[in-house]
Amino acid sequence: MKKQIIKLTLSLFATAIVAAPLLARAQDNPTNAPSKPAHAESAKPKKHEGLVFRGPVSAVDAKAMTVTVGKRTFEITSETKITKNGQPATLSDIAMGDEIGGAYKKSADGKLTATTIHDVKKHSHEENPGHEDKP
Repeated sequence: MKKQIIKLTLSLFATAIVAAPLLARAQDNPTNAPSKPAHAESAKPKKHEGLVFRGPVSAVDAKAMTVTVGKRTFEITSETKITKNGQPATLSDIAMGDEIGGAYKKSADGKLTATTIHDVKKHSHEENPGHEDKP
């Protein structure tokens, strides 16, 4: 009986010695890892929701709750987030000629709804009092 226990112990020990390097290599081998689609690693970072616009305001209609930039008119809703000078603002804070940018969504019927609007900082004489025009 002792001989059988010794043989069994030695065979388990020998198996462990032989199997250990194989198991270690199997863990290090990337071919055993779950495969990822080829496009998953080269995927671009997610952009913000909606399409982007930028330009000078050509019209503001507080009654219709719209702002026009170029030839596009954007509807303003209670969900539209408006900021000016980094602070929360409202449609009444936007004036004709202001340089604004933001994001919008286009509905199935073609309406453009602004999701965000923010002012685009311009360098002016008021912001840079030391700057002077040269003739």
